[in-house]
Amino acid sequence: MIVGTAGHVDHGKTALVRALTGVDTDRLKEEKARGISIDLGFAYLPLESGEVLGFVDVPGHERFIHNMLAGATGVDFVLLVVAADDGPMPQTREHLQILNLLGLSRGAVALTKSDLVDAARLLAAQDEIRALLAGTALADAPILPVSATTGAGVDDLRTHLASAANEMVPRSAAGHFRLAIDRCFTLSGAGTVVTGTAFAGTAKVGDTMTLSPGGIGVRIRSIHAQNRAVETCRTGQRCALNLAGLDKDKVLRGAWIVDGALDAPTARFDAVLHLLPAEARNLRDQAQVHVHLGATHALGRVAVLDAKAVEPGGTVLAQVVLDRPIGALAGDRFIIRDASATRTIGGGRVLDPFAPARNRRKPERLDWLRARREGPGVALARAAGRATGVDLDRIAIAENLRSDELDGLVKQTNLHAVAGHVFTPARWRALGEGALAVLAAAHKRAPTDAGVDRERLRKLAAPALPVPVFDALLADLRSSGAVAVTGKWLHLPAFRPVIDPAEQRELERVLALLRETPLAPPGLHDTAKRLRLPEQKVRRLLAKLVRQGEVVAAGDDLHFTTGAIRTFAAAVKTDIEAAGETTVARLRDRLNVGRRRVAPLLDYLDRAGYTRRVGDAHVMRDAKALEK
Repeated sequence: MIVGTAGHVDHGKTALVRALTGVDTDRLKEEKARGISIDLGFAYLPLESGEVLGFVDVPGHERFIHNMLAGATGVDFVLLVVAADDGPMPQTREHLQILNLLGLSRGAVALTKSDLVDAARLLAAQDEIRALLAGTALADAPILPVSATTGAGVDDLRTHLASAANEMVPRSAAGHFRLAIDRCFTLSGAGTVVTGTAFAGTAKVGDTMTLSPGGIGVRIRSIHAQNRAVETCRTGQRCALNLAGLDKDKVLRGAWIVDGALDAPTARFDAVLHLLPAEARNLRDQAQVHVHLGATHALGRVAVLDAKAVEPGGTVLAQVVLDRPIGALAGDRFIIRDASATRTIGGGRVLDPFAPARNRRKPERLDWLRARREGPGVALARAAGRATGVDLDRIAIAENLRSDELDGLVKQTNLHAVAGHVFTPARWRALGEGALAVLAAAHKRAPTDAGVDRERLRKLAAPALPVPVFDALLADLRSSGAVAVTGKWLHLPAFRPVIDPAEQRELERVLALLRETPLAPPGLHDTAKRLRLPEQKVRRLLAKLVRQGEVVAAGDDLHFTTGAIRTFAAAVKTDIEAAGETTVARLRDRLNVGRRRVAPLLDYLDRAGYTRRVGDAHVMRDAKALEK
């Protein structure tokens, strides 16, 4: 169990941790000189059960609230420290607000310096604390008088913490590993060490992880969890990771050590946001705030999504736009402070770390966010009815789900999963019916055409649908017999193109002319002149041949038969296999074809993905590209 202290400056947090553990958490020279905590301090207390309590001692001074926030995230148990002689003070209240916004509900109050007051003052201080806690998640927390100087009450507090640790339900180790870095240093002979709280998953010695943001790959050399050398660490533990492949200067507080699957920093996330009731005015749209998430601190602006502003005590859907990318996943709690960083004004929970910059207030988007508030399963079930379904890869990252966990979630929802997306059965049927309707309309509009090619059908029927998903839809329609294929053309099974004998003769004349000199065909003007047809008519005939797959347009005025394309592609492949690359000049000489024909043909192969241009040369890219 990780215990986090909280409370006003000089109320004895560090002295109490020292009395409990024997460890002085003030390690900085300035902390010793000034007698206050400035940065986070850490200590550990072994229990009789064999478990170890980890303590995160946070600064109480208002100037170092950003350090307090870095330490408060990820703790299991709150030790709110209040001096009996002072009672609750400004930072007591602000720290309590922060703890409440972070959703921390397990804790106790240590009423310190109890040896300095009489019994009447001790009772009065307890009444003040109980009034302060009313309405918060810590309303029922016990208040334990202690004195770090005399030791009175310290054993009782230690016993209470041990009991709380024994009663604590271990956090789930589901998901990929994720650790929020709150400290980084170097050890002689070891190298770079980062410390922090493991938010999710497990890690073991030898694992490869990623520093995020930054995308730097690292390897775990050794692990200390809860101040003990171990081979494996897991969710909820204070960890020190000795990392290979990482320069200390590359690490900033607030970065994360994550499994590579979670390396997806974001500068824009959607969230549910709450403004503290004590605020004197509302939080307007586009207000600038300081955002604290994990151990990260960044500047940002709040875009209110479902209201004009956030009223004091109110809760809204909002988009937070940051000045730099940070690590954030669904469910992460965050705190916002005012533009001058002088006070905490609210906080919230991340709903979607992949927030869109456009259409963020559309009803469909807001419905999606409301569903996300209820959990990923509810969100999947609702959003799977959208025209594009739900992208499972994005859900897996946002919710930190391993592949087996994602599969289990999809099975629970009884949805149709295909090509990394999920749809409701009704939506999947509707997509198929829409494609069939487009085909029927195309047949009616162009009865002489053989059908519609795959890409055109996708653009007409479901342009927002990812290509792999649309291909799966077509596969379903073909397997059910609802769609037939002739060559590259998709059509309804009963459809037969109407053949106009006169037009068919003209099409054959155009093809015959192009085949006379396949790699040096005449242009549009010359074709019309030789066939004694109007240019506009020849243009329509060529367009139809392109739709039928007989001809390829390599330019506005230049067309080749598909046979010519295959011949040219074979020559290109042979040339590249022999020399490693090819050029316009070499193909021109080899094929005895002018540059005005070779250059467009090579450009076409580049666009098709068959070759790739490198300077003035061309190299192979995908020898099967023309078959797709």
